Amino acid sequence: MRYLSTRGGVEPVGFAEAVMMGLGTDGGLLVPEHIPRLSEDTLVAWSRLSFQALAVEVLAPFVGEAMPRADLVALVEHSYGRFSHPEVTPVVEQAGRPWLELFHGPTAAFKDVALQLLGNLFEYFIARERGVLRILGATSGDTGSAAIDGVRGKAGIEIFILHPKGRVSPIQERQMTTVLDANVHNIAVEGTFDDTQRIVKALFNDLAFKRDYRLGAVNSINLARILAQTIYYFYAWGRLSGGDPAHRVSFSVPTGNFGDVFAGWLAKRMGLPIDRLIIATNRNDILSRFVASGVYRAGEVYHTLSPAMDIQLASNFERYLYYLLDQDPAAVRALLAEMEQTGQLQVDGERQRRVAEDFDARAVSDAETLAEIRRVYQAGGYLLCPHTAVGARAAADHPDAVVLATAHPAKFETAVVEAIGIEPAPPPPLRGLLERETRCVELPAEAEAVSRFMRETLDTSAREHP
Repeated sequence: MRYLSTRGGVEPVGFAEAVMMGLGTDGGLLVPEHIPRLSEDTLVAWSRLSFQALAVEVLAPFVGEAMPRADLVALVEHSYGRFSHPEVTPVVEQAGRPWLELFHGPTAAFKDVALQLLGNLFEYFIARERGVLRILGATSGDTGSAAIDGVRGKAGIEIFILHPKGRVSPIQERQMTTVLDANVHNIAVEGTFDDTQRIVKALFNDLAFKRDYRLGAVNSINLARILAQTIYYFYAWGRLSGGDPAHRVSFSVPTGNFGDVFAGWLAKRMGLPIDRLIIATNRNDILSRFVASGVYRAGEVYHTLSPAMDIQLASNFERYLYYLLDQDPAAVRALLAEMEQTGQLQVDGERQRRVAEDFDARAVSDAETLAEIRRVYQAGGYLLCPHTAVGARAAADHPDAVVLATAHPAKFETAVVEAIGIEPAPPPPLRGLLERETRCVELPAEAEAVSRFMRETLDTSAREHP
């Protein structure tokens, strides 16, 4: 399997190069040269597999010859060895609907499913090359802690994570800033998550800086993140369908950066019998407005009870746009130029119709989020984090849809207490975080300030550890 850029300026690369490159050198996002199409017999066979065995099968055609199958099997087993549930991502029936629980990893959020794997992929390829990697990422909450956990203490890797100061939950902040390993560097940016994403993209587009410091990406601009997230769509379908290829399943996906729902769209393109993919957003509703109108226009970033979705410019939207425009990089570049010049882009009526075939979408208010947490809890004692509650409320007209439960409710104690008056019991990874020592620097929302800090940190490290 080879990988191309959505903007057409990257020569096809293999899986290892795609993982290490992260963002394309032309500023685009990497996509597979072709999407494998699965037979019904394959789907039936996969439906009986454990999560780990399924992960190997899903990933194998994308990994190709980048590593021996035995190494892929070992890497997958290692990546999911720290999950607290034997099924890794179990499907549970509560309050009259199925929930796909994605919070049983070491940082209690769905990002662990991809970032435990990605951290081990980085380590594998670095060891093979005897090289180094400097990871740069931005987080609206959960990506940062999951990425840090995935690479902390790993030889040859330094990680720099940007988060918007005061715009993540206290637990999310402490999950990042209490990790004191020497290779971990947290940066609180005085701005929004969109500001942090802008800085990351600017530094990746500084090709000299990227080359000199060997930058790698952990955000969902890294295609390996998306590929890993397709696994649990296949797993959930297998558990609900009994392996019947005629059984179609819908999913409601809380999303801000479009990565998780794009993974579901990719699984559907591979042949998974998905009926509807419901894009669940909060007040930051650029994606739901696009589905309704065909117009993608950024607005003000609002701070909500579901902060990981407080995003206007969804980085993975470009991947979907590439396929919506029939894999035409020139058309992608033209629409992105339109966005740059006018603040918005618009697709034609035929493509808007295709968007409506691919997705339903609904924006959910904070009041509705609290009401949904309360309703589900009163229906049987099942607790939701606010992001999961957004997914549940958006799926109100789809009672059979699987809602992706993206984080443990204890990560968002304030919203849960406001909804039901009860503090959620934290799982072991979250206990005692607020009492631990922290380390973090605060910087203005400027690419130059971040690059200067990175240069100084890495140059000092090189002098101390030649």
